[in-house]
Amino acid sequence: MEIGKYSFGIGDRFGHQGKAQLSALMKAKEAGIDIVPVWNKSNREHGIVGTSPEDVRKEADESVSSLGWTGEYYVDADHINLSNVDPYIEHSDFFTIDVADYISAPADPNQKNLFLEQNKKYIGQLRIPGIRKTYPITEELLSEIADKYLYATQKAAEIYRHIAGRKGAGKFIPEVSMDEVAEPQSPVELFFILGALAREKLPLKTIAPKFTGRFNKGVDYQGDPKQFEQEFEEDLLVIDLAIKVFGLPENLKLSVHSGSDKFSIYPVIGRLIKKYDKGIHVKTAGTTWLEEIIGLAAAGGEALALARKIYRTAFEKQEALCAPYAAVIDIHPEALPSPDAVDGWNSTKFADTLRHIPGHPDYNADFRQLIHVGYKVASELGDEYYRNLEKNAEIIGQNVEENIFERHIKRLFNL
Repeated sequence: MEIGKYSFGIGDRFGHQGKAQLSALMKAKEAGIDIVPVWNKSNREHGIVGTSPEDVRKEADESVSSLGWTGEYYVDADHINLSNVDPYIEHSDFFTIDVADYISAPADPNQKNLFLEQNKKYIGQLRIPGIRKTYPITEELLSEIADKYLYATQKAAEIYRHIAGRKGAGKFIPEVSMDEVAEPQSPVELFFILGALAREKLPLKTIAPKFTGRFNKGVDYQGDPKQFEQEFEEDLLVIDLAIKVFGLPENLKLSVHSGSDKFSIYPVIGRLIKKYDKGIHVKTAGTTWLEEIIGLAAAGGEALALARKIYRTAFEKQEALCAPYAAVIDIHPEALPSPDAVDGWNSTKFADTLRHIPGHPDYNADFRQLIHVGYKVASELGDEYYRNLEKNAEIIGQNVEENIFERHIKRLFNL
């Protein structure tokens, strides 16, 4: 199974925006950019919202059927490991294998010795075509890389084989994710990680490394775009070499997680994938939920009151809501408006404060991040929330489509 050159992870917390998301990708196709939709929802999100992997499959299939989409599409088992993958196997055909928890765990000594033996030919100066500097490789460095990453690559392969044993090899897209860690992988580390995965016979289609800077949920990239550009380009060149040296799939591509709203680096990504004729996978998951709240606010009346209610509850419960997302949010409590103040906002003020328009005088990134992690509040409202989604489906759908096409796709592909 092969995935197209460009793909978007279009997660949907509450399963109501599949058609609006897909319509954005159809507009991209009309503009000459073919993007593969990949519906994704993590195990944590399923647990909070009370949904199942089957629900995501149904949403994807129904959206595709309703809009007459004839291209490929996938359903992603997002950030899974051996402890939670089984419920996804029947319904998913894209698996994000998350190995962050296995990094720095010790590998079997015999396996480590084998890794060192297999890679001793690289001791000396490693040259990566396209990168000016060379990288000194010593036995000590190889040992450090093995201690940090070898066990994680072996666990990735174990999870892959478990899935393949149930679904069959070649019947799903495997991605390996190591982005939710403290430090980025260096070009040398990524090279040997890819080599280890190749030796495990894992037919990798996308890999999500860690980049310098913060990829906070639903807001722009926080960091030095120049440094990101260097790292992203180096990773592309490492992948090129790894494909040639290790026999990895020719269409192996980078995956950018928490990729939604990273407006300042989209031009960088777009320019570099064009320069090297490479694909990209971008996860834009959480912003769909934010567009639902923007749509409710814009609808006014009962829907606006519900949006205010969700913010008030999220404000009151912010410590508990933020804890699971501490690594991917950065909220300054003093910058959050009081719920009493928000209760006095009209539709325009609420929507403009939440909608991510860089430079808009009302936009508040802290407000946006708190609501981003506050979807648990909406899930606890149950029928009240779903009823308002259905009642205001048209205006919400317009916001969802506009967000993905106008603010994401256009920036990334310079349309």
